[in-house]
Amino acid sequence: MESLVKRNALVFVALTVAVLAMLASGKYLDRTRKHGPLKLIGDVKGVEAPDFALLTLDGHKVKLSDYRGKAVLLNFWATWCPPCKVEMPWFVDLQKQYGKDGLVVLGVAMDDTEPGEIAKFASDLGVNYTVLLGTNKVSDDYGDVQYLPTTFFIGRNGAIVDKLTGLLDRKDIEDDVRKTLATDPDAPGRPVTVQQNQADAQPKPAAPQVPEPKDATR
Repeated sequence: MESLVKRNALVFVALTVAVLAMLASGKYLDRTRKHGPLKLIGDVKGVEAPDFALLTLDGHKVKLSDYRGKAVLLNFWATWCPPCKVEMPWFVDLQKQYGKDGLVVLGVAMDDTEPGEIAKFASDLGVNYTVLLGTNKVSDDYGDVQYLPTTFFIGRNGAIVDKLTGLLDRKDIEDDVRKTLATDPDAPGRPVTVQQNQADAQPKPAAPQVPEPKDATR
């Protein structure tokens, strides 16, 4: 019995290390591309979520503003991201449980692959929510999504309730879902701030200083 407990403990530790390693590798490597202006910098709670128009896997256009009055769980993910695969069944359950209360789960796939492959991946996991094809622009609009998974909780008024990065506990996600469902659809959100490209944000070189003329009377 004691050996079984020890073996289970070792398995748990190994799985934990593996998940942490997968999370570290779940970075969305897009630093080499040129970025547009970045939004949602710093504390994003209470900020109005940027609207977007993205295509579904079958080619239909979806806007975030279509869901005004709903509570939206916006999840950025990819098929090559193991922690994303852990979360997605949770989102399936949450959509089943809270959909009747106004929850809408949207998954934004940040893959460089064919929609058919993404669709098969989602189907194999039993995904019951809308999957959208991500773009560089939506990544920039949401503060440059570099780590996957990244999840935004958007209230009924269109303002962000919370942002979670990486694989967290299911309870934390469900707690945020409940907070998001409880939001007031008429409460105003803070306007989105925009940060310019990193190249544009670099400090300008100081102008050369001209020495003062010497006093001729000396």
